[in-house]
Amino acid sequence: MTAWRDFAAAEPEFAGRVRALFDAHRHKTIATLRADGSPRISGIETTFADGELTFGSMPGARKGADLLRDPRFALHGATVDPVEGAEADWPGEAKIAGRAVPVDGESFRADITEVVHTHLNPAATLLVVEWWTPGAGLRRVERE
Repeated sequence: MTAWRDFAAAEPEFAGRVRALFDAHRHKTIATLRADGSPRISGIETTFADGELTFGSMPGARKGADLLRDPRFALHGATVDPVEGAEADWPGEAKIAGRAVPVDGESFRADITEVVHTHLNPAATLLVVEWWTPGAGLRRVERE
């Protein structure tokens, strides 16, 4: 079980960047799995509190039923476009994947399996993908 606090302790600077992207906007997107295995995308809000990443589902919502049946999820923070001429200032986008652990009613906490930050290098000439997993730690690739 990897809580947000565990990830943040392992990679505080990286966790800070990812959390800032998630905190920058209220609405995020979550992907869950339907009963037939096909993906479902839903809007969601998240909270970082007491070392946990938590989120909820309205009573009777399909995403909550999906998570209770199959806890795997992918969470995507809000995305903004780079400003033309100021691409190096683009903060990028953040994603978190894991398993939803029921807390009470329709609330869940995240058992984190992967955290990703995609952004541009300082010259805005390369796409930088940084990702962390509990088993392999932090990794980074740059792509043209």
